[in-house]
Amino acid sequence: MSRYRLQPTPAQEAALAGHCRHARYVWNLAVEQHSFWWPGRGGAPGFAAQCRRLTEARAACPWLADGSVIVQQQALKDFAQAMANFFGGTHKRPTWRKRDRNEGFRIVAVKAEDVRRLSRHVGEVRVPKVGWVRFRWSRPVPAGVKSYRITRDAAGRRHVAFAAIPRPIPAPGNGEVVGVDRGVVVSAALSTGELLTVAPLRQTEQKRLVRLERRLARAKPGSARRAKAKAALARLKARRKDRRKDWVEKTSTDLARRFDVIAVEDLKIAAMTRSARGTAEKPGRGVRQKAGLNRGILANGWGLLVTRLEDKAPGRVIRVDPAFTSQRCSACGFVDRRARESQARFRCRSCAHAGHAGHADVNAARNIAHAAGHAVAAREGPRVTGPVHREPHPALLIA
Repeated sequence: MSRYRLQPTPAQEAALAGHCRHARYVWNLAVEQHSFWWPGRGGAPGFAAQCRRLTEARAACPWLADGSVIVQQQALKDFAQAMANFFGGTHKRPTWRKRDRNEGFRIVAVKAEDVRRLSRHVGEVRVPKVGWVRFRWSRPVPAGVKSYRITRDAAGRRHVAFAAIPRPIPAPGNGEVVGVDRGVVVSAALSTGELLTVAPLRQTEQKRLVRLERRLARAKPGSARRAKAKAALARLKARRKDRRKDWVEKTSTDLARRFDVIAVEDLKIAAMTRSARGTAEKPGRGVRQKAGLNRGILANGWGLLVTRLEDKAPGRVIRVDPAFTSQRCSACGFVDRRARESQARFRCRSCAHAGHAGHADVNAARNIAHAAGHAVAAREGPRVTGPVHREPHPALLIA
């Protein structure tokens, strides 16, 4: 998706909010409709049946007919896809949508003349029932787009994302393998010795974040003071999220351009960031420390970095077993849990000449790269070009 920042006028902002209300209302109607069906009663109405009932609802409700039928039909299309994902076992069952949470809608059947450029940094997109809405032309719009989605984040900013699959970054062909160790203090340590860190909030911004969180906790629910504090806090968190995403995009692009094979640990991030509070009968231990670790993992974008690497370098990202990568010496291969003297210091007690010493995260990254090298050698060829030799298929041997 190629995303751009929208710059609507106040009247256009109200019209876009109306589209979001209609999409949310139709989605919630579909959720309620499917809640009346259970196994054995018969099939629930699909996308075509719901579109026919939407036509009846638009005829009966003038306020719904004032909206765009494309927006409302695509909300039903999104719900149908969500149900297909649920029955496929990849996602949870779709639930109710709430105001100011994941607001957005999709427009299809977009023509080439629906997007135009006005100046160097300004473009326009035609939105049904709204008209021409300006957006910041930060990069060229992909050619041949057929649909786009307009979203609103928690900070109140609107973006337009044109549906276009970018081309993967070609491999440099140098045969180099790099290991990436993700951490909390150092966001990503490379086997080459480089230490990369996400740009955090400045000290003044961090203090303001704490003040806003306290103000929000003390404000009366439903008051204007609470709404003001919530909006300010959302803008500050959006700034932190933008910096993290910018770092991930730049880092993943740089790694995809420099190395043929990129090795990362196969971490279960969802399980690692699960809360340690426990239950009332069995409360957890070290809950505050675990909560701080969870925030550190999520703030460094562990999952997003690997996702973007696999998008930009498909087939060139290897996930290796994370067992003992931080305890094994990259020089001699000896595993010692006491070799890591501190968060950043690693010293092997088995190597000759007083032992191998260095940065602990870099040592782990080299172990990851070493494990990936074994995986590539086992396939007798780099992942870019595929294996050179393979065992013949058993069916061919039988024939």
